[in-house]
Amino acid sequence: MEMPTPNPAVLARKVRLIERLSEVLPADAIIHELAETRAYECDALTAYRCPPMLAVLPASTEEVSDVLRICHQEGVPVVPRGAGTSLAGGSLPTADCVILGVARMNDVLETDYDNRIIRVQSGRTNLSVTGAVEEEDFFYAPDPSSQLACAIAGNIAMNSGGAHCLKYGVTTNNLLGVTMVMMDGAVVEIGGGHLDAAGLDLLGLVCGSEGQLGVVTEATLRILRKPEGARPVLMGFDDSEVAGACVSDIIKAGVLPVAIEFMDRLCIRTSDAFANAGYPDCEALLIVEVEGSEAEIDSQLAKIIEIARRHNPVELRESKSPEESARIWLGRKSAFGAIGQINDYMCLDGTIPVSALPEVLRRIGEMAKDVGLEVGNVFHAGDGNMHPLILFDANKPGDLERCEALGAEILKLCVDVGGCLTGEHGVGIEKRDLMLHQYAPEDLEAQMAVKDVFDPAWLLNPAKVFPLSVSETRRSTDIAA
Repeated sequence: MEMPTPNPAVLARKVRLIERLSEVLPADAIIHELAETRAYECDALTAYRCPPMLAVLPASTEEVSDVLRICHQEGVPVVPRGAGTSLAGGSLPTADCVILGVARMNDVLETDYDNRIIRVQSGRTNLSVTGAVEEEDFFYAPDPSSQLACAIAGNIAMNSGGAHCLKYGVTTNNLLGVTMVMMDGAVVEIGGGHLDAAGLDLLGLVCGSEGQLGVVTEATLRILRKPEGARPVLMGFDDSEVAGACVSDIIKAGVLPVAIEFMDRLCIRTSDAFANAGYPDCEALLIVEVEGSEAEIDSQLAKIIEIARRHNPVELRESKSPEESARIWLGRKSAFGAIGQINDYMCLDGTIPVSALPEVLRRIGEMAKDVGLEVGNVFHAGDGNMHPLILFDANKPGDLERCEALGAEILKLCVDVGGCLTGEHGVGIEKRDLMLHQYAPEDLEAQMAVKDVFDPAWLLNPAKVFPLSVSETRRSTDIAA
């Protein structure tokens, strides 16, 4: 994956930059020795690595502002980093950049149960937001599989979702306001503790902007009352296409589960061995969960099970206890880690119309067979957000390139059937060169014009989102003297 050539004028300023940053940050917040910066050389897309020039760990909005002001004056690129769980290379450094990590910014700043909001620093992990309010029977709805580790900063950058996004939406549906620091150090407040802000929808612009516009340091989030109860049903099928058709029929019937998750044989077998979830021996598995009162749960599950029976499932297993529910979900939540134990893999993130699931699953199987690679499918079937896992051997010459080529074709297929390149992982570096498959040049020009307004010198998160062929001419060459 091509990255910009490091700017020697920026590299030559490393010593001066460290001196200036030392005036606004404590010594242990500046990481500049090569052996230490290697900890930041990649995110969860580990196929690509590049140690940054240095990394900084501010602890407040004020320190972030000071760092960005100095880097702006010195003409130094900055790559914002949450917890580094991006699967699209969203926080991959360049050799002449400063990594700005928000891991130390993890405090709860305000909790307002009457208005159902919580304000947190953006380095706080997703799951710990719920942890801060669960004693009062509240929760934070977006739940990415990496929620134990991923930070709210990255959730906002990539507009992350999770298994329960079918009912509750993704990050943008649960984000009310942000404090954001611009590249020149200016601090701006967007939105707040209310449903809609007046004027332009700048919050909608920031959420999903992948660190291209500013660095979010604080976030005001919607919290919700926990439902009375929830219960999943597990369905096994002898054919992935049949499982896809079942998903489509559930959605068409007007039933709104809180989650519909899909796993194919490879993921079923691997996750079950890893988590001892007790999954059946079948080609495809659906986990469908509903919530509400006991009567509401019974009514919804009866309709869903009736639909499933029309597709001749090999197993239907309705949870009878909280322990059984946790076991059903454990396998799904463990899928990515389980696959990582058996092979290197690349996790894709295309989104398609739910009605296209049977066709796309069949085509992915055919494409994988043609190139001789295995693909495991595990995804949020209810909203068509697919996560094909392409297995490859990183030590085998040519395997990574075959994996990338297959991934590109799968993502193009998602666009061709009426979907898009990403549902929650973002574009990062992984999909940037495919943007021209989804967008016309004039569409990309409009998007880049927005970045021109927020970051005129194009110093924030370089080499991401936009193909280098159309973005590199915008990078500033006016390095401070």
